[in-house]
Amino acid sequence: MTDIKIPKATAKRLPLYYRYLVFLHDEGKEKVSSTELSEAVQVDSASIRRDFSYFGALGKRGYGYDVVNLLEFFKKILNQDTLTNVALVGVGNMGHALLNYNFKRTNNIRISAAFDINPEYTDTIMNGVPVYQNSDMKYQIGQQQIEIAILAVPKDQAQEITNQLVDAGIKGIMNFTPLRVSAPSDVRVQNVDLATELQTLIYFLEQDKH
Repeated sequence: MTDIKIPKATAKRLPLYYRYLVFLHDEGKEKVSSTELSEAVQVDSASIRRDFSYFGALGKRGYGYDVVNLLEFFKKILNQDTLTNVALVGVGNMGHALLNYNFKRTNNIRISAAFDINPEYTDTIMNGVPVYQNSDMKYQIGQQQIEIAILAVPKDQAQEITNQLVDAGIKGIMNFTPLRVSAPSDVRVQNVDLATELQTLIYFLEQDKH
C-alpha cells in the first residue's frame, strides 16, 4: 500500500480525513458519505471520491464509507501505528511554541530531542523534551534513529544547520526559516513561511472586497 503513487495534493488531505474519521469513530458513527466528509473537512466531494479512488474500492454507492474500515485503512497508510521521533533545532520563540505544542493532537509524532547553542537552554528539559547542544546533534540523531527535523533557527544559521542535519542522516526537514535551504535530492525539504502564507491570505481577502 505504501508504494501507491498519489498526487501531492491528495497526500496533504489524507491527515484531514483521518482526523475527522477519528472524531466520527469516537462519536460512535458507523458510516459517512463523501458529502458529509466534504462539509467537515472543507474539500469538495468530487475531490474526496477521486482521492479515495487511488486506493481502490473504499466505499459502496448508496451506502457511503464504513467508518471503522476507512479509519483502519488510513491508519496503515499514514503509519499511525508507528511512533515517529522528530528533532527540533532552535528553541527560540518559534521553537518554544513547537515544544509546547509537540503534536499533542496526534499519537504518532513527537519531538524527542531539541538542539540549540544557547547555554541558557541546553542541558535542560523543556516541556518534557531534552535540549542538547548542537555539537551533540549527530550523535543523538543517530542514537534515536531520527529521520525528520524541524528547522527553527535564525536565517543566517539555516544552511549550516541543514548541512549538519544531512550529515547526521536526516531525510526530511520542515524549514520554518525564511531561507530556502539547499539539500541533496534524497532529502525532502518542506518550507513553512508563515509571513508568505499570511500575505497570500491578505491578498485574497482584499480581492474578495472588490
